[in-house]
Amino acid sequence: MSEPAILVVEDDPNIRDIVEVALRFHGFRVRGVTTGGEALDEVHRDPPALVVLDVMLPDIDGFEVCRRIRARDPHTPVIFLTARDATSDTVHGLALGGDDYVAKPFSVEALVARIRAVLRRAAAPAAQGPADAVLRVADLELDESRWEVRRAGVTVDLSPTEFRLLAFLMENPDRVLTKRQLLERVWGYGGPSQVVETYISYLRRKLDPLGPPLIHTQRGIGYTLRRSQDT
Repeated sequence: MSEPAILVVEDDPNIRDIVEVALRFHGFRVRGVTTGGEALDEVHRDPPALVVLDVMLPDIDGFEVCRRIRARDPHTPVIFLTARDATSDTVHGLALGGDDYVAKPFSVEALVARIRAVLRRAAAPAAQGPADAVLRVADLELDESRWEVRRAGVTVDLSPTEFRLLAFLMENPDRVLTKRQLLERVWGYGGPSQVVETYISYLRRKLDPLGPPLIHTQRGIGYTLRRSQDT
């Protein structure tokens, strides 16, 4: 089986070259571009297994590139690579659908490790349980093999990260899960808790219009998905 193809979007030629050489050394197939427009063209022409995406590009900023990628393909993983490492930027990037956020200056080995971790997470649903595994809590159904979610029979469109977060909640119904537990299980690291809060709000926005709230906040601790639909 061929190695995953990585698209590197970086306008600094020195950084782009370093990342491309390191990824090829670790066995990845690599394509490099310098602008957001080129990145969108490449993703449309030949979707990669993962995109390493700089935020500060000369034409379209990386956040907008990610938003457009997500509108076209909700499943291609995106790792932001940028000097903008404020918590608000991290949350914004992940909330747009980014799978991870690596700040400059960075360790190439750490970047490779994060890429491998994101690729493992992206492939995880297909590798979990039997082919017909379906999680059910109240009127909510999550089909891991088909990557489908339904509430009250209505299909709910989720991003890969939203899907993994909901799956973990549904695997532990009526159990209070801390923000740290959710970060480590869904994102694979102990990042800012605002990331969890943002994604919980996205899940509620998609699920709550279809019935009574299922995801409840345990103040100061975390969240729980209750079997009972009582408010």
